[in-house]
Amino acid sequence: MITYSIEDLHVLFKNNQINPKNYYDELFKEVVFQQKRLNAFVTVTKDKAYEDLKDAHFHSLLSGIPFVLKDNYNTKGILTTASSKMLSDYIPVYNAHVVDQLKKAGCCLVGKASMDELGMGGTNKTALTGPVLNPWDSSRIAGGSSGGSAAVVASGLVPFALGSDTGDSIRKPAGFCGIVGFKPTWGRISRYGLIPYASSLDTVGAFTRNIRDMCIVMEAMAGRDDRDMTSSMREVPCYLNNLTDDISDLKIAVLTSVSDEIRNPDILSNFQFVVKTYKKLGATVENVTMPVELMRSILPTYTIIANSEATSNHSCLDGIKYGNRQDGETPDEIMIHSRTDGFSDHIKRRFILGNLALASENQERMFRKAQKVRRLIVEELNKIYEDYDIILTPNSGSVAPLLEDANDDRLNDEYIILENHLCLGNFAGTPSLTLPSGFVDGMPIAVNVMGRLFEEQTVLNCAYALEKVLGLANQYSREG
Repeated sequence: MITYSIEDLHVLFKNNQINPKNYYDELFKEVVFQQKRLNAFVTVTKDKAYEDLKDAHFHSLLSGIPFVLKDNYNTKGILTTASSKMLSDYIPVYNAHVVDQLKKAGCCLVGKASMDELGMGGTNKTALTGPVLNPWDSSRIAGGSSGGSAAVVASGLVPFALGSDTGDSIRKPAGFCGIVGFKPTWGRISRYGLIPYASSLDTVGAFTRNIRDMCIVMEAMAGRDDRDMTSSMREVPCYLNNLTDDISDLKIAVLTSVSDEIRNPDILSNFQFVVKTYKKLGATVENVTMPVELMRSILPTYTIIANSEATSNHSCLDGIKYGNRQDGETPDEIMIHSRTDGFSDHIKRRFILGNLALASENQERMFRKAQKVRRLIVEELNKIYEDYDIILTPNSGSVAPLLEDANDDRLNDEYIILENHLCLGNFAGTPSLTLPSGFVDGMPIAVNVMGRLFEEQTVLNCAYALEKVLGLANQYSREG
């Protein structure tokens, strides 16, 4: 089976160079093979894809294009588990806003992808269906929490998939899997129907194998939705038509507070090459720093805010209002038994921390303090944006870890700063995009570009210019 970009597949369908039904027949054969290899799907929606295909007219770019959803997007009549036992039989009665938007565009839903339980994790090892594996090397993780979506795009199955990003849940797996991952401005896309993690940080985003495809997908989903009062009323640009590789007027800040923590010499060399490339493209590129105390505070600040908001958001998963119900003599017993059985130990620990931070006697010195530190971090970022259009960093300091080595418990600066700095984009709500920049030991590595609020076009243009030079668009791995 040949893998195509959105634009190429559109042309082939429109000009009758490929029979769509035959294409989908071959696609689902490949889905079976890749599922055995990668364990990326929770649900394969074969019947739904063929049903969607019947309505495709192939006139618009997304009509007839296959895609995959992370399993925390509500889909009417289709199992939506968020990879949690608590929701293992949950079938929504409505669609998330972006699901309806993509249906209007003519997209065909191929399946729902695995994720870390309730989106809380960075390895995709906590999923109810087991860990998702990396298409480039199935002994390694795909990353999380949107690892299933990243894996299906990186394996070449579909041109795009949706993820959600609360701390780095799109961008980190995109880097590990060698594809493009984009978290736009908070509020640019409606979160209606997205099972939440932390509402002040959660952002709808996507995975593609090139920047042009990302422009197409973003434009189809962005815009105001009155059912999500946090969604922006700003007009959505035509990202594809405005895309350019002329970045000679851009000012790029290299955040050395992050890049100085790189210990792998090959990853450091690659990042230095990216910096030189941007200079050759005519951009003004200069080093900037942020106070190390604030950089070290990113992870604890994120941990307190995210888990506190998650504790509040998921209080409804009690076996009575929502979630798999366990027996009990009283409502309290039902809730205790249901939550004890329905959540993994990993999630329970996060809820305990969230409850601790929200307790009235602790709010001021934990939750409120974390909010104050978040503001200080955002203020430092905004100082950089006064002089620069883009902040450039490495995406990670390593390739995708081996399955048995992947954990979130390291406490040295290389981990605390280098592996958690992508949270900056969530703290500030700014657009942040990861794109592949090379390979180390046969595994993909990546860089991240972050821009000002609602300046998605600037971020896309900056990434597009680099993509054209590096020649890493449309890459995928089926065999590992």
